[in-house]
Amino acid sequence: MPTLQVSLIRGYSGPVRQRLCRRLTAATTAVLGAAPEAVTVFLHEVDPDGYARGGHARTPAAAPEQTPEEVVTAFLAAMEARDLETAATHLADGFVMTFPGSGPMTRLDELVAWARGRYRFVRKTFEAVDTADHLDHAVVTCHGHLHGEWPDGTPFEGVRFIDRFEVRHGRLTRQDVWNDLALVSP
Repeated sequence: MPTLQVSLIRGYSGPVRQRLCRRLTAATTAVLGAAPEAVTVFLHEVDPDGYARGGHARTPAAAPEQTPEEVVTAFLAAMEARDLETAATHLADGFVMTFPGSGPMTRLDELVAWARGRYRFVRKTFEAVDTADHLDHAVVTCHGHLHGEWPDGTPFEGVRFIDRFEVRHGRLTRQDVWNDLALVSP
């Protein structure tokens, strides 16, 4: 029954502390094979003046309030609504996206122009959204089914998709998309 004890400088929000507990539990179950209910996490908080590194008191680093998966789903919701301005707020400088049959694209208006001849609109039904945390970024993978309309107005549905995103510092740096649209197009 693994027990983890973590010391934090006081100041992180409740949702951030709970996210840390969930992520530590998940990492422990993955590495040690322990059942989640067997993992105990204690967060010990100290006041900033009760902590020093290099002889100086410190304050807590800023933690993003949104999880990587929340950043991804907010971006995708804005894209479905064709709210490119809101969607762009989720992108980091240097963002790159690649879709089946496309080359790398860096601007959302490029994507809209590229997709215009392929479908009128597309919506996603998610089966799962999974996150893998790395030291300097997170990888969020979504999969499910697409539905929408072809350019001639004919509806389509049940088309499989996988989207893979890289998230750094709360912003999207990369999106890679795989789907079966080409297999079912008229």
